[in-house]
Amino acid sequence: MMPANNPEVDYQALVRRSYDACAEKYGESRRVDPGIEIRGLLDRLENGAAVLDIGCGTGIPIAKSLTNRYYVTGVDVSREMVRRARENVPTGEFLCDDVMSVEFEPSRFDAVVAFYSIFHIPREEHPTLFSRIHKWLKPGGYLLCTLSHTSEDGYTEDDFFGVTMYWSNYGLREYLVMLADAGFRVVDVSSTSSGYEDSFEGVIEDHPLVLVQKR
Repeated sequence: MMPANNPEVDYQALVRRSYDACAEKYGESRRVDPGIEIRGLLDRLENGAAVLDIGCGTGIPIAKSLTNRYYVTGVDVSREMVRRARENVPTGEFLCDDVMSVEFEPSRFDAVVAFYSIFHIPREEHPTLFSRIHKWLKPGGYLLCTLSHTSEDGYTEDDFFGVTMYWSNYGLREYLVMLADAGFRVVDVSSTSSGYEDSFEGVIEDHPLVLVQKR
C-alpha cells in the first residue's frame, strides 16, 4: 500500500487504464448471482423502473440481474469494461464516461446502485457525487451503495489482478452525515462481502451496504 499523493499522477486515469488491463481477470472473479445485496431495493421498485448502475464493470452480476425487471443504464470509466457489459447485458444501456462529469436530466432514475466503485473516486469528490445522484433521482428514489467502514487517505496497491489500483474513502459515520447533508434519509445499513466468487483466493472483505432514500 502506497500513499497516492503525487500531484503529477492522474489517479482517475490510472483507475481507467488499470480496469482496461484487468477486465478479463476481474470479470472472471465476480459472482454470477448478486445474492442478497439487492433484495432490499427490489422490494421497493416497481417493474419497469429506471435504474443507474455506477461503476457497472462487465455488467455481471448487478446490471444483468436488474435488467430482468428494470431499465438499466450503466456508466463506467473503463472502455473495456463497458464493451464487455454491452456483450453480457444487451438489453442495458452502457456509457463509457466519468460519473463526476456525465450528464443526466434531473429526476431521471427511480434508483441508483454503486457496488465497489465509489472508493475509486477521490474522497474529496464524494459529497459532490452524492449531490449529483440526488439530483438524478426522482422524489422518493433510492441509492444502494457499498461504502467503507474506516477512513483512508488515497492510496494505491500493485497487486490488484496484476495491475496498480487506486482507492480513497471516508468511514461509515462520515458517509452517513454526508448523505444526510445531500438530502437522503437512511433506510437500512447492513454489510456485504467483496462480491467475488467463493473460489476466488483473495482477502476476505466486509463493506457497509447502505440503502438511502431521497427526501
